[in-house]
Amino acid sequence: MKALVKEKEIAVKAALAAGVLLRRHLGKLQDKDIDTKKRFDYVTVVDKQSETLIVETIRRAFPKHKFFAEEIHRDERGGFRWIIDPLDGTTNFIHSVPAFAVSIGLELDQEIVLGVVYDPMRKELFVAEKGHGAFLNNQPMHVSAVCQPERCLLATGFPFRSQEHLDEYLLSFRKLVVRMSGIRRIGAVALDFAWLAAGRYEGFWEMGLSPWDAAAGSLLIQEAGGQFTDFSGGQEGVWTGNVVASNGLIHSELLQIIREAFSGTLPR
Repeated sequence: MKALVKEKEIAVKAALAAGVLLRRHLGKLQDKDIDTKKRFDYVTVVDKQSETLIVETIRRAFPKHKFFAEEIHRDERGGFRWIIDPLDGTTNFIHSVPAFAVSIGLELDQEIVLGVVYDPMRKELFVAEKGHGAFLNNQPMHVSAVCQPERCLLATGFPFRSQEHLDEYLLSFRKLVVRMSGIRRIGAVALDFAWLAAGRYEGFWEMGLSPWDAAAGSLLIQEAGGQFTDFSGGQEGVWTGNVVASNGLIHSELLQIIREAFSGTLPR
């Protein structure tokens, strides 16, 4: 497919503008600015302001495009559809923990073709376009070449909202923590995916993600040379929300451990 020059330009513009907004409000939230969507799931006025800013920026350039975003906009699939997390890491943001990001993916006829993740605190811009590679601040990036499990650093996210499969998850954690160099949980999955794509992690697994969590990051990882699958090893991780991602070199081992841990109750 042809290069998405204007789409990429506008996505980057929107992500950078949202990043300015997030930096400006960090540490300034009051109780009235925070709502609870459901148990352990929060939204702030800044989430909503960021989403509005991103959508309006894109809509001015592409008035016929659709949107599927975390807080407000939920168009059906088909054609061009932007999949947006305006503030990934809301709980971190509420507590002034400087680990959060803006995530913008673009879907064309049910295929992710563009991904942008922006870390406004470190001013790191991760961009991938299908078939055209992945970049960090305009420099090519690639997944790690580490393949020895004892040298591998993994990332994950605890299933804190729904504990339906908590036992299986803890089993997977236990199986991996004794095999790998370490496991990190920073609370912003868009950063986990971007950092894996940049070679900072070797692997990742999590369950119960939403499409806006994973859309942009899935393309970053694949265009950087890694693998991104669901728990069954298929290509529906963005949509099932159950994700195994890696540098590709440890994917088979990582996937096998996850499948063993969830044997009999593997979530779809």
